[in-house]
Amino acid sequence: MHTTLSISATAQHYLDLEEKYGAHNYHPLPVVLNRGEGVFLYDVDGKRYYDFLSGYSAVNQGHCHPAIIAALIEQAQQLTLTSRAFHSNLLGEYEQFITSYFGYDKVLPMNTGVEAVETALKLSRKWAYQVKGIAEQQAKIVVCEGNFHGRTTGVISFSSDPSATKNFGPYMPGYIAIPYNDTKALEQAFQDKTVAAFLFEPIQGEAGVVVPDDGYYTKIRTLCNEYNVLMVADEIQTGLARTGKMLACDHENIRPDILILGKALSGGTLPVSAVLCDDDIMLTIKPGEHGSTYGGNPLACKVAITALQVLKNEQMAANAEAMGALLRSQLQQLQSPFIKTVRGKGLLNAIVIEHADADAAWELCLQLKDNGLLAKPTHGDKIRFAPPLVISKEQVMDCVKIIEKSLAKL
Repeated sequence: MHTTLSISATAQHYLDLEEKYGAHNYHPLPVVLNRGEGVFLYDVDGKRYYDFLSGYSAVNQGHCHPAIIAALIEQAQQLTLTSRAFHSNLLGEYEQFITSYFGYDKVLPMNTGVEAVETALKLSRKWAYQVKGIAEQQAKIVVCEGNFHGRTTGVISFSSDPSATKNFGPYMPGYIAIPYNDTKALEQAFQDKTVAAFLFEPIQGEAGVVVPDDGYYTKIRTLCNEYNVLMVADEIQTGLARTGKMLACDHENIRPDILILGKALSGGTLPVSAVLCDDDIMLTIKPGEHGSTYGGNPLACKVAITALQVLKNEQMAANAEAMGALLRSQLQQLQSPFIKTVRGKGLLNAIVIEHADADAAWELCLQLKDNGLLAKPTHGDKIRFAPPLVISKEQVMDCVKIIEKSLAKL
């Protein structure tokens, strides 16, 4: 079964522009959006959709949250960028706010998520040589198979996804890949005395919302302490209330040595990321050794403070916990022969599609779009269901009806 697409002339105009003038490095759903509010998106023809992707967790607070937009406008009219050649009145204020918020000594502000990952890797190596005493050029970092930490040449060097690596080599050495959710393999890797850090996603998002066993974070923390290895948590997609806690690691009350944040740190308004750790790690990097023209810019600082305030003021973690449990239970009650698995934590969820047609997940997303809900497949047979954290019970129930209706067309 393949869905016949009905695309308006207005939408087709914009699709044609992208096809002709843009790089072909994405395969989006054929919908052209021009407005967002809360859990909803609107296309150029005025049709309304539930957003079940949330910009890959960048829009946790909902589209165009009034408080975040107000902060953005106010600061944009005063000062947007100084570069780090000079001080600004907002950088220190933001640094104090976010370090207190998460309980770390220091923060290094960056822009995109992958920049923050690269920063954490550099910090891990600096610490390895200057603090742990590993011989220069020998430090290794343990990573997980099935990971997704970004697409720079450094980060794809430890990717196991052929689409991320094919014809982009040569790759950077210094990484050991082990199976995800396997602490025996982790301890075995730690027998190598040149291991500096373990970089992991608390839940593997791009892999299809792979949730590890209970106790995984606790065991990682124990092993990292035992072998003097840094625990580096990439919470870019799982953090900031998405999984029902402020951080996914909070589900086991575990504190990583290095915390990586991004995406919803700006509520989806501009690229803002951050790396948090304590002085013994952060102060290994000296002036001139790392930086970014836009990192820590006043506009980003103002917006990030507000975005973090909104998460707590509106109790979005608690809502994500409750609405996520409701969504998963309702999806399971559908008992659809096409849903092999429902999994997730908080409002980071996925279904695994079982169907003879290899394109069934894509076809289902087209049906969902026609019925007013936007979601996107990952790795062929998996579809993430991750709406903004402001979604209500009534809206969740409405979305389940849309999903049920769409499944009936498969």
